[in-house]
Amino acid sequence: MKFDKKDLLLYAVTDRSWLHGQSLYDQVREALEGGTTMLQLREKELDYGRFLEEGLEIQKLCRRFHVPFIINDNVTLAKEIGADGVHVGQSDMAAGDVRALLGPDKILGVSAQTVEQAVLAEKSGADYLGVGAVFPTGSKADAVEVSHNTLREICSAVSIPVVAIGGITRDNISQLAGSGICGIAVISAIFAQADIRAASADLKNRTHTVLFP
Repeated sequence: MKFDKKDLLLYAVTDRSWLHGQSLYDQVREALEGGTTMLQLREKELDYGRFLEEGLEIQKLCRRFHVPFIINDNVTLAKEIGADGVHVGQSDMAAGDVRALLGPDKILGVSAQTVEQAVLAEKSGADYLGVGAVFPTGSKADAVEVSHNTLREICSAVSIPVVAIGGITRDNISQLAGSGICGIAVISAIFAQADIRAASADLKNRTHTVLFP
């Protein structure tokens, strides 16, 4: 799938903490129906076989909605199922090594917390950066907070698109205006909500209004 920075407007990252009897598949479908523009499947606990099965199911769903499907960290699995790309953090495989394994046509996202990390990721073949946490977050215990000043500096230092992540809600998106980001990546702001479809639609509208007034 050809990558466009517009795909980053509302980037949903899965988390099975809030299933409450629903399947992750159904929650992802609701997020896509609400307007999610990119989806990352993030599984830190599932065994490989179950992750593979789930990945194939959710990938079909994303293709139905023409939304890029990204696997968190697991390059082997992403290659096996033909995912659209992979997202890696600073403690995962080095971006250059991931790019070498994926080839030139897949999407590579890299997490960055500093200008130096951002510039290196771009040089190593990243297509976009995930920068954060831009607000305090409970979704990732090891999240490092990134100031909004650093976020702006990163956006200015690289030519690839940047998405902000970490603690973003419908009420604080406006604080990211003028930062240079192309979109937001969220977990609980979609998947912890009672009405996932409505939450996605609301976030997408608010983000577009804030970033592209």
